[in-house]
Amino acid sequence: MASVQIQDVRKAYGPVQTIKGVSVEVPDGSFVVLVGPSGCGKSTLLRMIAGLEEISGGTIRIGGKVINDVEPKNRDIAMVFQNYALYPHMTIAENMAFSLRLAKRPKSEIDTRVAEAARILGLSDYLERFPKQLSGGQRQRVAMGRAIVRNPQVFLFDEPLSNLDAKLRVQMRTELKELHARLKTTTVYVTHDQIEAMTMADRIVVMRDGIVEQVGAPLELYDHPANLFVASFIGSPSMNFINGTVADDRAGVCIEGGVTLPLPEGITASGAVTYGIRPEHLSVTDEGRGFEIDVTAVEPTGSETFVQGTLGGQKIAALLRERVAVQLGQKLRLELAAKNAHLFDPASGQRIG
Repeated sequence: MASVQIQDVRKAYGPVQTIKGVSVEVPDGSFVVLVGPSGCGKSTLLRMIAGLEEISGGTIRIGGKVINDVEPKNRDIAMVFQNYALYPHMTIAENMAFSLRLAKRPKSEIDTRVAEAARILGLSDYLERFPKQLSGGQRQRVAMGRAIVRNPQVFLFDEPLSNLDAKLRVQMRTELKELHARLKTTTVYVTHDQIEAMTMADRIVVMRDGIVEQVGAPLELYDHPANLFVASFIGSPSMNFINGTVADDRAGVCIEGGVTLPLPEGITASGAVTYGIRPEHLSVTDEGRGFEIDVTAVEPTGSETFVQGTLGGQKIAALLRERVAVQLGQKLRLELAAKNAHLFDPASGQRIG
């Protein structure tokens, strides 16, 4: 195992810069997820760690050694791709053993490593089958097995679950997390799915337009987003953002319709602000408390009810644990937990306080 240090790394295609001075520390044995929207540069950064993309500037170290000019095969990494990349004419055992055969490892060692990886991944009964005879989830396990047998210093995963259906993605997330807990190999994982990032990562790196917006533990990013982008990207459903003005007496944030929202605890501000509150931090309340919204959509899921509406002409959503008898066009009275609210500067997007 080894740590990965990314220091002021840049990538340019002619005059176009796609990675703009990224610095990230991946501690030894950690599971770090690079997350962000399509085109943010996360896969490009992963490919630069792997040596599949040249670095235009900065340095990347694995285990303290600069690997900018080291050939991919000599970086002691193993990469798992989105499309599995299995050889269709080879059996599962042959696919998993291929890199070891290229490295001319002894047959006894190859057989031992393949058998152990198959046992870990639940593939022992499928070693003589071909990829076309397996399900999508089983093929992804084979791709992971091919990486495991190499016993690398670092695992790199490039959106490995995006081709799987929703139920199987949930199962594979759990299996990947258990696999990391067992092997304790340093892992860098790329995804655009923030749920994957939240449930799997030790640390999350949120990227946008080739820069890092925030780095931290999942709940740190959830509870203390640095700016509007991180607040909107982390958490599902997304945080509500309501534009308003801090009242002259600073008792709350005034919005259209004569509604005043309570200031977050311990926060002082003045002038125009963007008020942030997550849907799960809203709840149904009695007359005389909170505020009324005009309901525009109701989505019951059984355990929760997702209600969308408008407040002072602005969109707002609530994720309610209780079942509510409310229809489209009706009004619903809600209150919010001010301790969970955030204020943002609408000009810079940065969180206040």
